[in-house]
Amino acid sequence: PATRSSWSALGQWCRQVGQMGGRSRALAELGGQRRMCSKPQTGNPEPPPAAPAVPAHDPRPAFKLPGYRPSPMDRRILVWSGRFKTPDQIPELVSFEMLDAARNRVRVKACYGMMIATIAACLLTVILGKRAAGRHESLTAQNMEKKARWRQEAKMEREEAAAVEKTS
Repeated sequence: PATRSSWSALGQWCRQVGQMGGRSRALAELGGQRRMCSKPQTGNPEPPPAAPAVPAHDPRPAFKLPGYRPSPMDRRILVWSGRFKTPDQIPELVSFEMLDAARNRVRVKACYGMMIATIAACLLTVILGKRAAGRHESLTAQNMEKKARWRQEAKMEREEAAAVEKTS
């Protein structure tokens, strides 16, 4: 956190720069940089230092990843994604970027398949529900029938248990 003394020192420096007579002296004092300003500097900027020459005989760029040997599942993914027609056409080494793109494509296809399956299940549920409503069946009626059946079975078991106790 800035203290009161650091703010006063900053104010004194700003007054001194203002009294020095312009932007050129302020730039000279700052070491040729303009801080906290988004405007480009005017004048003759120094040319950037020349980059070292890259040798022309470099066999492989440094940013490329080496080949990847696909597993049997990776081979299936490459075929499912449409990258290759048959598993026999897949080379022994495949770039990671190609495999990643194929995985993403299969992932999207799987998402579309799940969306279609969800919509189909919803439509099937609606159709079956309308048919049940047409037959005047409802979950409430089914639950009431089930509970009545359970009560009747419990009553029968109690009567049987009472009959066994009387005979013994």
